[in-house]
Amino acid sequence: MSSLTEENYLKTLYHKEQEANVSVKEIAKQLDIKMPTVNSMIKKLAEKKLVKYEKYKSIELTDLGRKKALSILRKHRLTELFLTQIMNLGWGQVHDIAEQIEHIQSELFFNRIDEILGNPKFDPHGEPIPDKEGKLPSLKTITLSNGIPQQSYTLSGVNNNNATLLSYLDKIGLAIHDTIEIKEIEPFDLSMTVLLNRKTETIFSAEICKCLLVI
Repeated sequence: MSSLTEENYLKTLYHKEQEANVSVKEIAKQLDIKMPTVNSMIKKLAEKKLVKYEKYKSIELTDLGRKKALSILRKHRLTELFLTQIMNLGWGQVHDIAEQIEHIQSELFFNRIDEILGNPKFDPHGEPIPDKEGKLPSLKTITLSNGIPQQSYTLSGVNNNNATLLSYLDKIGLAIHDTIEIKEIEPFDLSMTVLLNRKTETIFSAEICKCLLVI
């Protein structure tokens, strides 16, 4: 059984692997932990066959380590969806709670949440939820900033979990699966006049448009 600390390392390694090569320095920076402590934990994970680690080379998750990391992500993302859909909490409120609940070891608990939610494919932020076997669903999306005027899109997620952004989306009542129609794009600053769910008109800055994933 992995400790809470080990699980946090595995999850961080998984996220970092999606971006580039992973070093002890990057993990230390991400987790705000001193490098000798990180180095010691990476060696411990290597002894458990959860990571491949050689000095001066990128740290890699083994198949077992990646399976465990995906299991943690599954728990986290199912929890976030449960908190938003069943408990009516806002996007900006659920991440910290899910960070605590994801370390519960009972598979029965999370499988039941999965059943209650109807075996969802994506969490409230549009991130894919791994299934029991660790397989990830795929969805082709674009950012709203790449959208075309007079076209309607469906919000599928956000690519930025900034709490201020999520609170803003909660404030205007925007949620996954909502409809966004681009009415006009301002040439000067690329802000957009949009119609939400065919009834509410508002203006999104170019920065917000870059954060919204649509299909």
